[in-house]
Amino acid sequence: MSGEKLSPEIISPVRRIGRREFDFERQVAIMAIVNRTPNSFHDQGRTFELDSAVAAATKAVDEGADWVDIGGFAFSAAQAQIAVDEEIDRVVPVIARVRAATDAVISVDTHRPEVAAAAVEAGADVINDTNGLREPGMAEVAAGTGASVVVTHSLGGPGRRVFRPSYADVVSEVADFLRERVSAALKAGIAPEKIIIDPGHDLNKNTFHSLELTRRLEEITAIGYPTLVALSNKDFIGETLDRPQGERKEGTIAANVVSILKGPASCACTTWRPPSRPSA
Repeated sequence: MSGEKLSPEIISPVRRIGRREFDFERQVAIMAIVNRTPNSFHDQGRTFELDSAVAAATKAVDEGADWVDIGGFAFSAAQAQIAVDEEIDRVVPVIARVRAATDAVISVDTHRPEVAAAAVEAGADVINDTNGLREPGMAEVAAGTGASVVVTHSLGGPGRRVFRPSYADVVSEVADFLRERVSAALKAGIAPEKIIIDPGHDLNKNTFHSLELTRRLEEITAIGYPTLVALSNKDFIGETLDRPQGERKEGTIAANVVSILKGPASCACTTWRPPSRPSA
């Protein structure tokens, strides 16, 4: 039909996040992921040391990243829990040094309100919560800081084991979850123009689930908020192509391109990761 919009309306498509402005109707933001953890699934601790984490973040910005996501606790259940103070000690020094070096957007990957508050105070612009703001007090802390938030789908959240995750319809269930958590965020006082959503590829999902989310991503972007797709080097890409870590670049590019085509007006962020160490 003539004049019919083919993409969903985005809530506040033009946004100032930290020191940068994005028009998510026309722009894809590139997110670099820097994990200050000894056990992250891709870099396996390569950026665990403070100087290495800062160097990776600043290098990513120099190479074109708009946004740096800094985490101190991996999502995987195959790890020991750490105290809140230890997570703060991991992320805050990185955030402070990166903030001093660049105007790029900085997000903190955490599900704990105390860590989120400390990170924003240190200079983070975004709270990236893979637990979907379900930790008591998290939504209220996010609202109080005025930071933007990424509301992500997962069944169990970081560090919690989910055996054989199953869904009757993974896309519909993820969309319903995101709508419910966005509603909770709004009720807690988080402004709609501060909200980004993420379907959580590979987070308590098998390869079929993540492929289905990619194939039907327009059902997620139709919710109306800018959408983060964190795909880089993930296991669903490796299993689909039968490629180990370090050999998933082409699959990552393809998955990102498909995601942008599925939601050209709403697909706000893709991901870049530091390369793995070369084999000896």
